[in-house]
Amino acid sequence: MKIINELYINGKWQTPTSGQTLTVINPATEIPCATVSLSNSVDVESAVLAAREAFKGWSMTSAKERADLMNAVANEMGNRYDDLVDAHVMTMGCPKNIAGVFHVDCPIDAMRYYAKLALQMEEVEEKGSVLILKEPVGVCAFINPWNYPLHQLIGKVAPALAAGCTIVTKPAEQTPLADLIMAEIFHKVGLPAGVFNLVFGHGRDIGPILSGHPEVDMVSFTGSTLAGIEVAKTAAPTVKRVCQELGGKSAYIITEDADIAAAVRYGVEDVMGNTGQTCNALTRMLVPSSCYQQVADLATQVLQEQVVGDPLDEITTMGPMSSKRQKETVLKYINQGIAEGAQLLAGGIEMPDKVQQGYYVKPTIFSGVTPNMSIAREEIFGPVLCILTYDCIEEAIEIANDSEYGLSSAVFAKDKASALSIARHLRAGQCYLQGSYFSIDAPFGGYKKSGNGREWGAEGMSEYIETKAVICG
Repeated sequence: MKIINELYINGKWQTPTSGQTLTVINPATEIPCATVSLSNSVDVESAVLAAREAFKGWSMTSAKERADLMNAVANEMGNRYDDLVDAHVMTMGCPKNIAGVFHVDCPIDAMRYYAKLALQMEEVEEKGSVLILKEPVGVCAFINPWNYPLHQLIGKVAPALAAGCTIVTKPAEQTPLADLIMAEIFHKVGLPAGVFNLVFGHGRDIGPILSGHPEVDMVSFTGSTLAGIEVAKTAAPTVKRVCQELGGKSAYIITEDADIAAAVRYGVEDVMGNTGQTCNALTRMLVPSSCYQQVADLATQVLQEQVVGDPLDEITTMGPMSSKRQKETVLKYINQGIAEGAQLLAGGIEMPDKVQQGYYVKPTIFSGVTPNMSIAREEIFGPVLCILTYDCIEEAIEIANDSEYGLSSAVFAKDKASALSIARHLRAGQCYLQGSYFSIDAPFGGYKKSGNGREWGAEGMSEYIETKAVICG
């Protein structure tokens, strides 16, 4: 069992002052896999002040110096690849054979991607007598989720480092191991003391301290909409910048003239990836009434290809939910869907076959879902797909947009042009056409209660930049 009894503050490994610990449970075995010493307000204060002091020097380093360090970090992440994979297997139950693709490859690429963008910080735009400069926003606090722990950490850390910001980060209590490895990597490559600081703790305790701290200039939060609202409230008195990636209930429109088999496979596999614990999962599949039976049959067939089981078994495609609490939440929604009258095509509340322990849930598909049902409106965050029908494309668009969320969406039509014409009407921060996938170049963030600000792409880096105008006369 891994014992984490130190925090990383001001370039040193330090013993927390709280004296309290947290047990991390392996969700596949229900057995403890790590213990973590928790931070308190004294530790957080030390981390923030270290980041504030380090900002004076780090913000003035050359873009090349920052880029070189970031590329060294990427190289060391490659050297620690197996350790990063194991961290996700151990704390999330992600199948080992796909953990690298799902959780590690993109963060390594992202570190190099933003190393290149660091050079943009030294560009000066001239408009007559006006010079427009870019400067780092300052000390950044990151409150990260458990579903993509490394991916979301690097999605914040990499652009912040490139811009010249300093960092205090708090991982989700369920998944601290990847963050610990990254602290070790930053230390090894020689990142200056105080530029990256790592504290552990419960979000309810540490989150308000970070988001409300007067020496924190920006807070980036990924998590539930309810928690995001509290972060924004706490941050408001200090008028700091707030970037939030929150909940989602993304709609996926399949048109009558689409390649139905390809479209259905894409939709089912999207929802079942990472055991459904993906904020932008396409959990509402909208299909023409005329194609309903074909879609239902195909979706059931594709779902049967999922192999739920031991994350260490090379044939496993789906592991457990990340925690007992998350399993209970998903089962509650499945029961609610049945009670509301939705038709259970596959899955249900029973334990998956050949699994005796762990926080497992059967991959589940509901049909006959109507837009007013809870399972069609609320974020389940599990391997549950809802199939809804429509009679015309205008109705499909109306159903898709009838949500308090607007994180992502997708369209599969006859061709790209046809899909794009529909995508322009969807109120969501992203739209995936014709079976496309995540791209680092694509800004990620939502409309409505799915958050504000953007991660990834050049727009993601802009969250960490202040614009200064110099008027020369």
